[in-house]
Amino acid sequence: MNTELTELSLIQLNDCHAYLNSHPELFWEEGGVIRHEECGGLSRILTIVEQERKLNKNCLFLDNGDTLHGTFPVIQSKGELIVPILNKLTLEAMTMHWEFFYGPERTKELTNQLNYPALACNIYDQKTNQLIYEPYLIKNYPGVSVGIIGLASNIVDKTMPASFSEGIYFTSGEKELPVLIKELRSKKVDLILLLSHVGFPQEMQLIKENPDLDICFSGHTHHRLQKPVISGKTIVIQSGCHGSFLGRLRLKIKNGKIISHEHELIKVSAEIMPDQELQAMIDSALEPFSELDQIVGQTKTDLNRNEMLSTTMDDFMLKAATDATGIAIAFSNGWRYGAPIPAGPITMGALTNIVPMNPPVSKVTLSGQEIWDMLEENLERTFSADPFAQMGGYLKRARGITVTFKIENPKDTRIQEIFVGSEPIELDRSYEAAFVTDQGVGPEYGTNRQQTEVRVFDAMLDLLAKGPYDGLEQPETFILI
Repeated sequence: MNTELTELSLIQLNDCHAYLNSHPELFWEEGGVIRHEECGGLSRILTIVEQERKLNKNCLFLDNGDTLHGTFPVIQSKGELIVPILNKLTLEAMTMHWEFFYGPERTKELTNQLNYPALACNIYDQKTNQLIYEPYLIKNYPGVSVGIIGLASNIVDKTMPASFSEGIYFTSGEKELPVLIKELRSKKVDLILLLSHVGFPQEMQLIKENPDLDICFSGHTHHRLQKPVISGKTIVIQSGCHGSFLGRLRLKIKNGKIISHEHELIKVSAEIMPDQELQAMIDSALEPFSELDQIVGQTKTDLNRNEMLSTTMDDFMLKAATDATGIAIAFSNGWRYGAPIPAGPITMGALTNIVPMNPPVSKVTLSGQEIWDMLEENLERTFSADPFAQMGGYLKRARGITVTFKIENPKDTRIQEIFVGSEPIELDRSYEAAFVTDQGVGPEYGTNRQQTEVRVFDAMLDLLAKGPYDGLEQPETFILI
């Protein structure tokens, strides 16, 4: 074992959601005031990484996933557009979540084109029960070796459309991690890093069960951790979303042990000089999508997705869906991704990134009991006391209903009241509802399920055509009591 002092830099990118260029990012100020600032851009991220490598050649740059999906141009290319850009970014490993939007075969094609490995110790072939990705990677530096275990999101085959997980299944990692940690220690690895996309609560539980982990790069929940969370000896960081931030850990290591660490949550400011070669690649890739710069309307209300119970961005989208269908009730998923849109002009690019898949607006008949049961299920998946029962983003988004609930109550007892419009819900009555994707209303709920001819983009454009959006009429949907 090396007894000399070794310095190692670790850099984290998580949940960038295919945002190639800078974009508005939301910041909270005193009194709940929202401020927007231009942040992000992969070419600026490369500048930061290259500057760190000049200071310390022992530098490891990792990606927690949610990278190959999230913006319209990347989705239109079925992920192809971003691959050469990522190959220029000098990453050394990643894990996955929304990458499976394209289906497992396509995801494998895309990750095989990357010049670094996709790691996942918890994704198995349904027929063979064999892992379909390498579970870990060992990186050796002078004086220290690092074992990196990849842990993909475990909700892909549980809460997401069936096409995402056709032929494969996902586990929580609880059984795999102890085995892999033991295997890496047997290979004389000094430090073990968990590169995870299961979300901060689950990761903290996994660390509690596996205290021999040295570092956890946390993902999925979009936390901006201003300082590391320390659990036992494990150092945990998470670094926002949309490429607006990077996390950097500078470690001092002796005898294979971390003796000190220094952390910074680095804001990828618009003032940072972009890497010119990578920016030229991005500009070239986006050239066919110049129409996305077109201004298509105005909003008087800041549109964002940064809150748990309801958000102005999804209020806008569901207002468009109800206007387009004439249906008073509407649901969508509690997505976390989608950079904010400040009050003012809205470009086509910002609009498409709200739901870049451009799904149809669908409709379904739900009983009052089904609405109640569906929302209780969603509350449990969001607020469960068991970290492994938390499966998703924020609360389901809704329009045309009001729900009062108690967050501290056990499963199936949180909802106190539901109102449809101004009237209490009738559990044995049928209600027509519009919804956006199967994550809005799962296929296990309702009857007379069908897609309308209206696509989400068209519905939002039609709403903007009526004049500037003010968002003032939208009441609270979920009320915590």
